Amino acid sequence: MTITIETVQHIAHLAKLQLSDTEMSRLADEMEKIVGFADKLGELDIEGVKPTTHAVAVHNVLRDDELKPSYDRGKILQNAPERDAACFLVPKVVE
Repeated sequence: MTITIETVQHIAHLAKLQLSDTEMSRLADEMEKIVGFADKLGELDIEGVKPTTHAVAVHNVLRDDELKPSYDRGKILQNAPERDAACFLVPKVVE
């Protein structure tokens, strides 16, 4: 596929970009190389190659949840400038 200056102008317009003539020319060349590489990938013989979603087969690598001691709520709330029962009171930020 040939990438023309008009194609680059169209893409730049869609992306709301302002490009100089030099930039458009350079991008046309670079985009043509990228599309050419993608075309080469399409020519590969992948018969018998299993599809993969992960390069390494690792499952559930997260740690188990553990109950750990926390700070005393009363002591923490003693430092709060404003509080209500068991909660911090903060100024309203969103209308």
